[in-house]
Amino acid sequence: MVTSLAGGPVPGISHHQMLVFLLQFAVLLTSAVVLGRVAMRLRMPAVVGELAAGVLLGPSVFANLMPGLSGWLLPRDPSQTHLLSAVAQLGVLLLVAVTGAHIDLNLFRRRGRTIGYVSAGSVLLPLALGIGLGVVVPAALMGPDTDRTTFALFMGIAVAISALPVIAKTLLDMRLLHRDVGQLIVGSAAVSDIVGWLLLSIVSAMAATGVELGPVVRTVAYLIAVLAFTAVVGRPLARLILARAGSEKHPESGIAVIVVMIIASAAGTHALGMEPILGTFLCGLVIGSLGPAGRKPLSAARPFVMSVLAPLFFATAGLQVDLGALARPEVFLAGVVILAVAVVSKLVGGYAGARMGRLSHGEALAIGAGLNARGVVEIVLATVGLQLGVLTTASYTVIILVAVVTSMMAPPMLRYATRSIPTTSAEIEREREFSAA
Repeated sequence: MVTSLAGGPVPGISHHQMLVFLLQFAVLLTSAVVLGRVAMRLRMPAVVGELAAGVLLGPSVFANLMPGLSGWLLPRDPSQTHLLSAVAQLGVLLLVAVTGAHIDLNLFRRRGRTIGYVSAGSVLLPLALGIGLGVVVPAALMGPDTDRTTFALFMGIAVAISALPVIAKTLLDMRLLHRDVGQLIVGSAAVSDIVGWLLLSIVSAMAATGVELGPVVRTVAYLIAVLAFTAVVGRPLARLILARAGSEKHPESGIAVIVVMIIASAAGTHALGMEPILGTFLCGLVIGSLGPAGRKPLSAARPFVMSVLAPLFFATAGLQVDLGALARPEVFLAGVVILAVAVVSKLVGGYAGARMGRLSHGEALAIGAGLNARGVVEIVLATVGLQLGVLTTASYTVIILVAVVTSMMAPPMLRYATRSIPTTSAEIEREREFSAA
């Protein structure tokens, strides 16, 4: 029992709750790390294995094979699940901030016209087709408290989004990040992520209040204000805070200040009725724009985020997947159609945009293939949709599968598309610079 400042007793976490939480943490993280390494050995993204850890421990496998032990280790009691969810939420906030910090804003200035064409094609076509899917899919895939318009907009975002972290890692592993086509893929994926998080903030408001003009207009106004604050005040304010904290002389202080900035940004957008993820993403953009002053302390925190908190989040996300839902014919058919539309629309949209930007056939095909990976961002999006009540377990499972399948498709498709693209002297020089860094 803990005593509050007001003098009244505050119930603490029971011995049993703490024991279960610690075991959940250990089992999920161990499983995620082991299966993540197995996935990498099989030349798949680590996130595939980390998600698989949660799927195996969730209702799809573990709960069916050993229901008694599963019910004890992973009970449905909200007071117990919220402990794990809180740690996983912290992990995803820091993960999204790291993603934002890896966006090269200078690339937009150098290749802005081409990136604009590619981004428009790879976002607008999937967004339109995704909204169309959301209008016609069975009502059984909609959350019980959501409306068709909100669900359709959410599906549009889910189909349109790309995953910058997975794409960047894939390009790096394939030694394509230094290539011109790799740089264009990264820049276009950044635009896709930015548009996705901005649209999600509007859909979140619609999910909370319904399709009403007043709340949506208010959210858009808040969104514009947040973007203006980030562009005008955010960067100099962040630089001042880090300088006052003496982050260069005291790295540990820099890490703490960076984390506080990220969490405070999340709290700010959440207080305005938007997703906290939007705040962390914008904060990551600001941190990345500061150069070494911002990236150094964030880089120090990155190993813990990527090796502990992120795998734990993905494993926790996998716990919500119920593969048994795919046994229902309408869910299976909807999943196949959604996956097909997601893949084809991103390929066609990215290819068309690249051709409008006067890129070659091979470059355009590679860009469409690279942008098809949805991975981490799609998983975060699906988790938010489930929390908002926009998705059911069945539709959540479908979107998670889209994230996994598209991420697995990207490497072989990129190998095929780039095999005939010649390497330029500028790309060779860029590779040397990357290697030196």
